Amino acid sequence: MEFFNFHTHQFTNQSNVLELVNQYPLEFDATIAYYSIGIHPWYIKEDQTDLELKIIEEKLQTKNCLAIGECGLDKRIEIPLDQQVIVFEKQLELAQKYNKPVVIHCVAAFQEVIAIKKKMNITVPMIIHGFSKNKQIAEQLIKAGFYISFGKYLLKNPDLKTVFQDIPNDRFFLETDTIEENIQEVYNLAAEYKNIEISELKAIISSNYKIVFER
Repeated sequence: MEFFNFHTHQFTNQSNVLELVNQYPLEFDATIAYYSIGIHPWYIKEDQTDLELKIIEEKLQTKNCLAIGECGLDKRIEIPLDQQVIVFEKQLELAQKYNKPVVIHCVAAFQEVIAIKKKMNITVPMIIHGFSKNKQIAEQLIKAGFYISFGKYLLKNPDLKTVFQDIPNDRFFLETDTIEENIQEVYNLAAEYKNIEISELKAIISSNYKIVFER
């Protein structure tokens, strides 16, 4: 693995990139090498949740399924938050049961996600994907034991530079999510912001990968 793309919706199958491709239970693609699978809060449908959770539990028991997610909470959608919390917590229970990391989608609900982690005593790694917020929220997440993944907003929002620079090297990942840019471009900017060589950045990400995914 030369590059690790922590979260992407596009399977490019490059030989030098390990891609953690986001999958949905009812649209599963068996040709994808490594993936996460989960119920995204945007797509919660009460009448199919049990079936989706059953599929997720089956996939979590395979070696190609590296994580559960993306799942989480989003206060800017119409699905009631209490319903989102129920589905999120059920997925966290599965993460604990099968010892898998969690890819988290979080919009305007960081305090709730932190509180749920504490309440449920979640011990598997939890990674906030696509981080775009300020230094204060980042510090709260790090203190609460989360990892943080950067990508789209790192490329598009210069204000994130100082936030990213302050993230401890043992607590971050890089991703492309849905953007056209490739993971190498994200690595290049991240190395520039951290003021390190690309080889050192690769070593940092590789170490974080082993800690989170090869436990």
